[in-house]
Amino acid sequence: MKILDRIRLSLAVGIAKIVTSAVRSLKLGAASVLPGSISRRLHPRLLPLLFEQVKQGVILVVGTNGKTTTSLLLKTILENQGYKVTHNASGANLLNGLTAALLADADITGNLDSDYAILEVDENVLPLVLQDCQPQYILGLNLFRDQLDRYGEVDTIAQRWGNAIKSLPKDTRIILNADDPTLAYLGQNLEQKVAFFGLNEPELYLEAIPHAVDSIYCPSCGHLLDYQGVYLSHLGDYKCPSCGFAKSETAINSQEWSQILIGVYNKYNTIAAGLLALEIGIKQELIFETIKNFKAAFGRAEELTVDNKHIRILLSKNPVGMNETIRAVKDIQQRETAPVTLFVLNDRIPDGTDVSWIWDVDTEKLLQQGGTFIVSGDRTYDMALRLQYSGESLAEFNFKLIVEADLSKALNHALSLTAVEETLHILPTYSAMLEVREILVGRKIL
Repeated sequence: MKILDRIRLSLAVGIAKIVTSAVRSLKLGAASVLPGSISRRLHPRLLPLLFEQVKQGVILVVGTNGKTTTSLLLKTILENQGYKVTHNASGANLLNGLTAALLADADITGNLDSDYAILEVDENVLPLVLQDCQPQYILGLNLFRDQLDRYGEVDTIAQRWGNAIKSLPKDTRIILNADDPTLAYLGQNLEQKVAFFGLNEPELYLEAIPHAVDSIYCPSCGHLLDYQGVYLSHLGDYKCPSCGFAKSETAINSQEWSQILIGVYNKYNTIAAGLLALEIGIKQELIFETIKNFKAAFGRAEELTVDNKHIRILLSKNPVGMNETIRAVKDIQQRETAPVTLFVLNDRIPDGTDVSWIWDVDTEKLLQQGGTFIVSGDRTYDMALRLQYSGESLAEFNFKLIVEADLSKALNHALSLTAVEETLHILPTYSAMLEVREILVGRKIL
């Protein structure tokens, strides 16, 4: 590297670290985005220079749901085996967030001493990241409708992924969800080395294909797929009666894998991280040991205790995510006598400004169980209206709806109604989740 380039790099890194220190010392947040934004302006090639220094490989975790939990589990597995891992733990998964995460582990001269970089990447920016990075592994979890005002439909995103991945070296390892027809088709048409994960547990099938479903048509010929059963949304066991396209063979047996976090969606996260760890060369029994002791990422089935009350925060930012959260919460609340649930709906840029997706959520399934439902957030009344419509068809069920636009008051009310022996379940969108955590634990993410 030329002397001027080295000086420019050191300047960018130094200023980023000063910004990080200032943000954290003033308790403004975790400094997970701003340092990356400033440093990339000072040195446009900063991101590829940092990527190149990762010793054993860059691992990109992409998909609509499950990125944060899966990447944290994989990081924990590797760290338990003595590897030094760089990770965007805050979930800041755009280019500035990735840069900030790498900078946090670099020294003042820009040298990065990490064995692996495990980075969750927003599904829409993967092609941009691949312009600056040749990862050793890409882990594709799923593709669902999410923030349609920004991203478009899932087949558009999959096409972008395919075009970007095709330019990578042939020895790049691609791990994909075989239960997602879009990703299975993508993997079957790549020249890179591809391995698949998925469920083979028919006892987990839903009773019917849910309303909030995205990809039930064959990605090869467009014919309606024939599903033997679905596990969530359009993820399941399928084949095309027209062209013969079918679910790819999976590399592991999901029945052999336990999980520590609630929900079918977390079974997917568990086996996805586990398969990639196996690909790296970690023994299965060591992976199982980590899974047994794993703790959830913030806001993703995260559990807190406040005023001696138990709280579980379940990020719910799109129809599939919220439907699966409702499915998991319903199973838990069946054992409770007076369940309390708090919905917090925001419509900011991180959430997506179009909140019409809430009408694709099966809120009736939770309300029919009874209990108290509190609604808050920037779009309090939109969410309240959705629940009110749900309730009109469930008049015989015993539930109470409380509307409180002030989030602090809503949290206090929800805590006051939650019995000591039961759990307050909070279902927030992304920016709402950060606000909830700021109120509960006194810190926000910047």
